Amino acid sequence: MKNQKEQNSSSSYLAAKLLNAQYHHFLNLLSYSLILCCGVIIGILLHSSLQDFSSTSSLSLQRISELLLVSSLPPPPPPSPPPPPYEPEHEGLDGFLKPPEKIMHDMEDDELLWRASMTPKIKNYPFLRTPKVAFMFLTKGHLPLAPLWERFFQGHEGLFSIYIHSDPSYNKTDPEGSVFHGRQIPSKRVDWGNANMIEAEQRLLANALLDISNERFVLLSESCIPLFNFSTVYSYLTLSTQTHVESYDQLGGVGRGRYSPEMRPRIQLRHWRKGSQWFELDRAMALEIISDTLYWPLFYRYCHHGCYSDEHYIPTLLNIKPSLAHRNSNRTLTWVDWSKGGPHPNRFIRHEVTPEFLERLRSGGDENKECFHNGEKTNICYLFARKFLPTALGRLIRLAPTVLYF
Repeated sequence: MKNQKEQNSSSSYLAAKLLNAQYHHFLNLLSYSLILCCGVIIGILLHSSLQDFSSTSSLSLQRISELLLVSSLPPPPPPSPPPPPYEPEHEGLDGFLKPPEKIMHDMEDDELLWRASMTPKIKNYPFLRTPKVAFMFLTKGHLPLAPLWERFFQGHEGLFSIYIHSDPSYNKTDPEGSVFHGRQIPSKRVDWGNANMIEAEQRLLANALLDISNERFVLLSESCIPLFNFSTVYSYLTLSTQTHVESYDQLGGVGRGRYSPEMRPRIQLRHWRKGSQWFELDRAMALEIISDTLYWPLFYRYCHHGCYSDEHYIPTLLNIKPSLAHRNSNRTLTWVDWSKGGPHPNRFIRHEVTPEFLERLRSGGDENKECFHNGEKTNICYLFARKFLPTALGRLIRLAPTVLYF
């Protein structure tokens, strides 16, 4: 019995000892786990602190470098003043009225005529307008009588415009000081007696119409001369209530005989007229000629082979349109001598140019006819004369101050 109790006591002791050993082992394991977790947490915290410190140190070093660099640079310039407030450009009436600085352009004829045909409906000008006279020279090449015209125009700038239509092969230019410098318009070939003669006249008129100040339009050739000084010519034209286009009905082969029945019904024989090519027009009549798309195509198609559109188109057009005819004087202002007959007028050389001859032209020539200006009789029948050859230039220059008064 006693042995059994001792045996039970020994078993209890061994069990307690075993449990105590396992408990201590558990405590040791728990301690190690706690120590490991703490170590991990401390490592994480130290790593984060070191990283922040490194970043802060780098930023501080960079900031110090920037400060040192800035301190070594020169001070910046003062700030520029703010830009002025935007003001849009305004194009006033002056910009619209200003004529083209260069009369050379790349417009085709149909574009040019369309552009030139524009005209305001309001007749009264809302600005002070000084009317100008457009002198339009239809030439083959240079102007051999240019020195005489230079004297004629001298001192009257702003009262005239010059336009020159020469053969397109002519490429010479006048000196910069000349009134003819830069006054050549885009030109095309012109043949005597051909319809392209009228096209050249339309081209001259259209270019001149682009200047709103041009009020009177005179067609001249390279052989024309002025018979009076500029002031007389200017006053005569700008104060005139009429245009000056020769237009008459002539029987025979060189008149009605040139009419083509194929022009009917628009143009009848009773409309047919003839006259000198060298005209003087006002602005309204010039606009009618360059914008005519009804009668000119008929002339272009049927007036050829001896018809001579330059002698019939404008005189006939004026006769068809009463609004134009009643304002026309039916006479030309350019004198010419047809006394020798033939298809071309008489030409004048040096020895034929005398004071008496020029005085006779200024008085109306040899016709002794009565001439009228604005319904009143006048002793001025012609303002210009042709055909004067280049050999006459020297004598014309010499006689201009005492006979022509310029």
